[in-house]
Amino acid sequence: MAVRAVRGAVQLERDEAGHMDEQVGALLTAVLERNSLSADDLISIWFTATPDLHSDFPAAAARKLGIVDVPLICAQELDIAGAMPRVVRILAHVESDRPRADISHVYLGAAAALRKDIAQ
Repeated sequence: MAVRAVRGAVQLERDEAGHMDEQVGALLTAVLERNSLSADDLISIWFTATPDLHSDFPAAAARKLGIVDVPLICAQELDIAGAMPRVVRILAHVESDRPRADISHVYLGAAAALRKDIAQ
């Protein structure tokens, strides 16, 4: 079993805790499903949020999905002029037998524009 990194992002429509839970939950669910993973395959997840998001910690959505025994951490993205607003990004470390080239990185909605080279 190899350790793999999976990237993903979602742009929120608004800065509200319930909306963040819904959208980050959808992102995490898509990452797991598209890579045939379960919560037991997760090693850790880094969450970042753009500086305009204040309503909640993105990691709270993972806990609400039942991901309770995986190390999670949140950080703030750099405040770069012209960057896409209201974005939550993830970097998940997972155990997987998939080759690196077969890992599906998930960029939902408008966030797909962030990484057209790897968004699936």
